[in-house]
Amino acid sequence: MDNNILNIINQGSHDDLQVLFAHMNAVDIADVLEHADEEQAIAAFRRINDDTLAADVFSYLSPEKQQKIVGELTDIEVVEIMEELHVDDIVDFIEDIPEDLEKRVLDSISAEKSEQIDRILDYPEDSAGSVMTTEIVELTVDMTVREALNSIRVSGVDKETIYTCYVVDQNRKLIGVVTADTLIYAQLIEKIGDLMETSVIFAEAGDDREELANKFSKYDLLAIPVVSRNGQLVGIVTVDDILRVITEEDTEDFAKIAGVSPSDVPYLKTGVFTHARNRIIWLLILMLAATIAGAIIEIFEDALVALPILMAFVPMLMGAGGNAGAQSSTVIIRGMSLGEIAVPDLLKLIWKETRIALFCSFILGTANFIRIFLMYDQDYTLAWVVSLSLTITLVVAKTIGCMLPILAKVVKLDPAVMAAPIITTIVDVTALLVFFAIARVAFGI
Repeated sequence: MDNNILNIINQGSHDDLQVLFAHMNAVDIADVLEHADEEQAIAAFRRINDDTLAADVFSYLSPEKQQKIVGELTDIEVVEIMEELHVDDIVDFIEDIPEDLEKRVLDSISAEKSEQIDRILDYPEDSAGSVMTTEIVELTVDMTVREALNSIRVSGVDKETIYTCYVVDQNRKLIGVVTADTLIYAQLIEKIGDLMETSVIFAEAGDDREELANKFSKYDLLAIPVVSRNGQLVGIVTVDDILRVITEEDTEDFAKIAGVSPSDVPYLKTGVFTHARNRIIWLLILMLAATIAGAIIEIFEDALVALPILMAFVPMLMGAGGNAGAQSSTVIIRGMSLGEIAVPDLLKLIWKETRIALFCSFILGTANFIRIFLMYDQDYTLAWVVSLSLTITLVVAKTIGCMLPILAKVVKLDPAVMAAPIITTIVDVTALLVFFAIARVAFGI
């Protein structure tokens, strides 16, 4: 399908393209334009003869493609697109564009929309206010259903959603919600105050975006009202926006877990130098941290000289400990992001992970004991030294793996920072200290 459309674009069949776009979903059109080169995309975008459809398509394009298209459109065309876009989509677009292009966009929109955009941009980047839209349907308690429906008919076309309407008092304080189906089935003379739900799930504009996402998941919401500190309704966040937030937060967490600085730019569109820059800091930190392990080996050099076979078990102990710690930290970080685990659960987590570690270490230690006993001339002492070291290492690794993300939360850090690379480094050092200390005692070296 994409190739056929691109062929039509190349052939200059504008009438055919208009007919084709009229029967396509905005997301599919945007996907076609993403795969087209710059000239093709601009030519095809201009063939969308419905302003509302064009705005929808524009909202689904990548920031890079959006910038290229706006850069080639006339001022009149920019005005037509921006007037059809919802406020939150305009905010998403202008956040990362050059100043000259931002000025051109802001000059193309109404003073009312510009004021709404400025209010949203004033909120912190990771707050609920930064992802909300101010285009909402507001009703009052003394309205009748007839008056409410007439109000929705007049103003609803420009709103983000009309499925849920928000009831406010004379000071715009949120006091209730009423859904469209409730209005449809109600008698026209009934009052909104008698129909509204007063138990409202809401968010404050300063709430963290991750907390907001948890509310959507917990209460199975399609939209959530956002209020100021004094309870005034300032906007709503819809499910499509929160899905984008969840994707961005998960991408950021995965990057941190892997020891990579997060980036908003897609992998294939990011330069080699940028990728290297995002990774090199962590690699340098971890490389320097790993020198501690080297220093420990030097400290126990006499033990290695007396019994060189000990070195053969170092990679296994460090690897097993690092993997065990990474398992625990990943599970805990994910549980925290889903709201299943909180700071007060720390002692429960330590107790649970300790029992898990003991069970795992019993299996691994037994298998390792048998392997070493059979492979190394039935050396009983060596077998139990390695197995005991493995057991202690796993317990310590899983304890550290569950503690560090919680401690990061306590000191206001992202728990994902305390993920696999850092935990692995700490556990490596611990494994070496435990192993050589036990070996010295057991072998008298």
